[in-house]
Amino acid sequence: MDAECASLLPGVCEVLAASASSLPDDTSLEKLLDWFTGLSEAGGSLLDACPCLLDFISSVVHNAASDPGVLSFTLRLTGLMAATEDGFGRLQERSVLSQVFGRQRWQDAGLWEDPCFRIGWIQGLRSMLQHPEALGFFVQSDFIDPLLRLQTDASLFVASAANQMLAHVLLSFQDGERTRSSAEYASVVTAISEHLKVSLVPQKYTELRQSLQVLKLLALVLARAGPPLWDRLLQAVADSLEELAAAGCSQLTLPLMDVILAARIRPGADEHVPDRRVSRLLVAMLDVDKPADLVHAAAAFLRRGPRDGVHTARAVGILLLPLHIVTGQSLLGTNTTADERRASVAEQLKCKSFCISVICVCLTNTPQITLTPSGNLPCPPQLIVTAVLSLLRICSGASSSPSSSSSPSTGCSEVSRNVIGSGKVQKCALEALTALSSSPGAKEAISEVFTVLMQYLDNPDSDATVLHKSYQAFVRWMSVSTDTSFATDQLRRGLEEVVKKRVCDMRWEVRDSTVEFLGHLAGGRVSVASAEEEEEEEEEAPGALLGVRCTTLLLKEALQDTESYVRASAVSALAKMLTPSWQQGAPLGQEETETVSRLLEILSRDTEAFPRRAVVRYFISWFSSSSSSSSSSLLAQCVRSVLSQGSADLDWEVKVHTLELAELLLDEAFSGDRGYRDGVASSSSDRTPESRLAGVVELGVVPALLSGLVDCDRPVGLRACRLLTALRDAVGPPAPGAPDTTCPLPRRGWGEEIRKTLGMKRRDTEAEEGIEGGGASEGGDAVSVCEALAALGLDERLKVLARSSDHVHNSPLSLLQDILTASAARTHPDTQPGQEVIVDCY
Repeated sequence: MDAECASLLPGVCEVLAASASSLPDDTSLEKLLDWFTGLSEAGGSLLDACPCLLDFISSVVHNAASDPGVLSFTLRLTGLMAATEDGFGRLQERSVLSQVFGRQRWQDAGLWEDPCFRIGWIQGLRSMLQHPEALGFFVQSDFIDPLLRLQTDASLFVASAANQMLAHVLLSFQDGERTRSSAEYASVVTAISEHLKVSLVPQKYTELRQSLQVLKLLALVLARAGPPLWDRLLQAVADSLEELAAAGCSQLTLPLMDVILAARIRPGADEHVPDRRVSRLLVAMLDVDKPADLVHAAAAFLRRGPRDGVHTARAVGILLLPLHIVTGQSLLGTNTTADERRASVAEQLKCKSFCISVICVCLTNTPQITLTPSGNLPCPPQLIVTAVLSLLRICSGASSSPSSSSSPSTGCSEVSRNVIGSGKVQKCALEALTALSSSPGAKEAISEVFTVLMQYLDNPDSDATVLHKSYQAFVRWMSVSTDTSFATDQLRRGLEEVVKKRVCDMRWEVRDSTVEFLGHLAGGRVSVASAEEEEEEEEEAPGALLGVRCTTLLLKEALQDTESYVRASAVSALAKMLTPSWQQGAPLGQEETETVSRLLEILSRDTEAFPRRAVVRYFISWFSSSSSSSSSSLLAQCVRSVLSQGSADLDWEVKVHTLELAELLLDEAFSGDRGYRDGVASSSSDRTPESRLAGVVELGVVPALLSGLVDCDRPVGLRACRLLTALRDAVGPPAPGAPDTTCPLPRRGWGEEIRKTLGMKRRDTEAEEGIEGGGASEGGDAVSVCEALAALGLDERLKVLARSSDHVHNSPLSLLQDILTASAARTHPDTQPGQEVIVDCY
């Protein structure tokens, strides 16, 4: 421990023992405990390093007026100190443990009623139980009963802590040879097992919470227990679990399934041979009478259970039955079990809330169902896709698929009315449809998929989220076909009409989703016809969903949108659309040049950060994709402008993106393969380091890096410092006789900061007044780049920047000083009433 911390700790202990009202903030005790935990984990002895802690503990536990928060801290600290056998022994010699953890004395003092205190009691015991001696103390003190009662504590935090503690006890000492006495461990297991057995089945509604906590504990332990403990626990609770399954308590269906699935495979046994007792439970859960419980149990099994043919087929049939009933699609074939349940499920589905809830559960699991081995599927995967499409039609008020030869069964129409107009079902169905694009047989349904999606995109009643999910599904299904046969003329015309309408929607969320969709189309392989194709054919190219002219016009209009998110999405979409032409090195036309001017205007004038960030990323994409960036004079001019404006931006993310662009320029100038970061210049060019340095200075890279180096935002400074360090190592000292590369510094702003760092004197001139500090000004001082790189102390600065921004104040010493300062300010006679004590926040 640091000597200064050791000297302050006794005073801090006095403050804490006297009162908790002097603490600078509510988290001071947590920070102290974190510090002590770190010291303990480092291998040191808290009792040796902090001998004052023993007196502190004794003082607190004997003070009936101690604050519950300080008492809770004291209990946890005591448990931490007793976590080693040496610490435990020394505390036992002073009779500290019985004083601290003796529950009766705290109840008599009225402190047990505070949940903060109960949490401290539990967590202190848990920290201590790391060795056999601690377990012996735990058993002999009869702490099992109160711990079991705390499972159903009124405080959810206390109940959860008690459950975690019980699991810790069982799992940490399940091997009898690790304990001082196997009989002690056996008594613990027996006590807990008996409690679980009698507490599992609720006799009345008020006991549901107790059953829930028991199930949580069982799931937690059975998933991690070894053979002896696993067998003992399951033997103790198997009958109660079967009784609970037969009781059909809906609130406990999922927790009970968690237990069954956690215990399904006996530890050390063949995973294909599940335990018979657990298999009986699973069969019972997949055969309950309540349709809702049945669906939830099947979904839980399908998501998390080890698969087998019989149970998987049964779960699949259960989950497809509601879709079979609502849509009228023949999803179940000759599934006799489903036929037996059809009437009861159909009756339940007539309740609207039940119907919507169950259908959503079924939809969520349809993608996984289609990936089930064909032997466990009652129908082809394509038919499940068709059923989801039918459901989407029903939700929008249309009938089932007109191409379907199946007719709705009895009661289907009455049930179907429950999902008409349901936004919740529509969203779930669209999410399922998106995921089903990767299912077997998806290609055969692609035409019907786009038909349904176009109906949703064109529906004036579709809400913003439904439209967004429709766009997502459209993009995903575009990747299903390996050719462009799905892009019919009707689809192209309909899509163009839809996006033209939606991009002018009153709701900005819809406009944003539409612009994002245009960007996805532009980035896809069948996105837009090329300009050459349009000029040759005077109409859209075959297979293209939207033409260049249409897409460009819509995106350029979106650049003027009143909502910043939409403007940012439009910039990103333009970058995706132009990437192919950048990669091919195609010359920029007048429209592209005008777009670039508009983007630079957004970077310099837009009042919102999102569009400005998108603009910088646009130029990063352009530079990264360009096959000959150095030959494009417009790109070079834009890079200089983006570096100058972006490095002076008020938004730190814009500045970080600007540095990303600077990094790309450095990569290209010095190696093209980032090898220069290791101080190895590329051998692919005969350019000297000096000529390369002059090139990046001319582009404005070095001013942007120097500006970032002294920026107040640490992420900016850190990235700039790393790049400057790499540049310094790549350039090295100037060769004898080589021309000196200089960089102009602005008279104010970052230039002034760099001068201070370099020790340069500021020149007092009349021209100084009114000069902007964001960029390099004419007539300003020029500094040798090589000399600056060597004199800026980059290595030392990098070490400082690499630390967290609160490294100076977030320390044990600062914490101890804060506590003492707050205490002194409170008790000092000269303190003015209401005067605020300022302390470090971290």
